[in-house]
Amino acid sequence: MEELVSIFVRSIFIDNMVFAYFLGMCSYLAVSRTVGTSIGLGAAGIFVLVITVPINYLLENFILAKGALSWLSPRFAEADLSFLTFIMFIAIIAAMVQLVEMIIEKFSPTLYSSLGIFLPLIAVNCAILGGSLFMQERNYANIAEATAFGLGSGVGWFLAIVGIAAIREKIRYSNVPAPLRGLGITFIITGLMGIAFMSFMGIEL
Repeated sequence: MEELVSIFVRSIFIDNMVFAYFLGMCSYLAVSRTVGTSIGLGAAGIFVLVITVPINYLLENFILAKGALSWLSPRFAEADLSFLTFIMFIAIIAAMVQLVEMIIEKFSPTLYSSLGIFLPLIAVNCAILGGSLFMQERNYANIAEATAFGLGSGVGWFLAIVGIAAIREKIRYSNVPAPLRGLGITFIITGLMGIAFMSFMGIEL
C-alpha cells in the first residue's frame, strides 16, 4: 500500500505531466480560460488515463513484450510484438476518448460545446500517450502500481489546468501590462507554478 501511495503522490507533484515534462501543454494553454471548462477537460483526462494506463499495462505484459505470449503456448515464448506498441497504445487511447466524448455529449451538451475540438484531441494529447509510455519505461511490478500511476498523472494534470484557469480568471481584473496580456502572462505564471511544484522534489517517498 505504501508503494501505491508513493507512486500516486509522486506522479501528482514530483513527476507532474505539465510542470515536470511539459506534456499536454496545447490543451493546458488553450482550454484554461475558464475554471468550468478546465474541470471538464481535466476530469476527462483523469478518466482516460486511469483506464488506458492499466489496459496498456496488460497489453504490454501479456501480448506485446518479448515472451509475453508464452501463456498461450511454449511455441510463442520467443514472440516479440513490441513493434506494435505505439499503434496499439494509441488505438486504446482513441477508443477511450471516443467513449468519453459520447458520454459528455449525452449528459452535458454545454460542456461538450465548450470543449469543442479539444475533447477529441485528447486522443493525441501527448500527456495521455506519455502516461502509457512512462508506465512501460518504469516497468511497474503489477497492474495496481500502473493504475496508481495513471490516476496520479491524471490528477496532476487536472490540478495544473484547473489551477492555471483559476489564476487566469482572477488576473482579468488585474492591471497586466498590455504586451503581456493573454498567453504572455500565462507563460510567466506557468513558469512560476512549475518552480512551485519543483519544491516537492525534496519529499522522500
